[in-house]
Amino acid sequence: MKPTSWHEISIEPVLPYDFELSANIFSKGDKQFRTFQDGEFWQMLSIDSKPFLCKIRSVGSVNKPSLVVRTHFVHSEHQENIRVADKVNALLNLQMDLKPFYRVAKKDPVLAKLVERLEGLKAPRTETVFEALVDSIIEQQISLDVARALQLRLIKRFGEEAKIDGDIYYTFPRPEALGHAEIAEMRNLGLSVRKAEYVRDSAKAVVDGKIDLESMRGRSNTDDLIEELTNLRGVGRWTAELVIIRGMGRFEAVPADDLGIKRTVSRFYFDGKAASADQVRELARNWGEWSGLASFYLLMAERLRIER
Repeated sequence: MKPTSWHEISIEPVLPYDFELSANIFSKGDKQFRTFQDGEFWQMLSIDSKPFLCKIRSVGSVNKPSLVVRTHFVHSEHQENIRVADKVNALLNLQMDLKPFYRVAKKDPVLAKLVERLEGLKAPRTETVFEALVDSIIEQQISLDVARALQLRLIKRFGEEAKIDGDIYYTFPRPEALGHAEIAEMRNLGLSVRKAEYVRDSAKAVVDGKIDLESMRGRSNTDDLIEELTNLRGVGRWTAELVIIRGMGRFEAVPADDLGIKRTVSRFYFDGKAASADQVRELARNWGEWSGLASFYLLMAERLRIER
């Protein structure tokens, strides 16, 4: 058996960056895939289809951020530092400059106060656009807690397994694994028949080359992206917008039909009166290309019980 091989690199995020605040959304995660515990974020990732465990800790401050990244290479002890750094930078959006967003936020009295409380908060991305698509399909019309439980079951059943220091970890399932999955098997995990079909069919579309999700990150027209994504069976505008935000790190989209976003907009902008999707979109016009990030700040403010 090969001895454990840990490798350490440093990354300097664009300031401001609050690592603990940004990683907080993973605090209820599972250590076998992704979690944030005791000031450390860890996740199973892969490079060239080779899985490795990545552990990240902050050694800096909000206005002088610095991260230490420790990686465990399961199949190879020699990976290029730059490839690991690129992977982590993308995953946590470390090189995103928040200052243009903050300038827009200052024109909105509600956002201006939230930005002061949440300075340095950056929205993370999924490792792949495919992961964002599968997660968003599963989250359709159910609570986030239930969706997370289903996502984890899917990961542990269809993801690649790796044993590190005696513990078992899993990567997110590849399209090939889900594209060949039996509907009955996904049903046994708790997915509805329809969602199981949507996940399998989307995975097949990727495997068959009918859609290239990863190349979408480099395209500029959001409406075109939404149109292409909604051509997939079971993918509506809400799902497509979540994929664009989560999987591509693009914030010009806002999932206005999302119940959580409508709830937070109602709380922060309409004194608790129900807000419609049209009202959310109208409000989002003021946020421009930062609409998705503004909605993320609102959701985080609710999660952290920040008052108006």
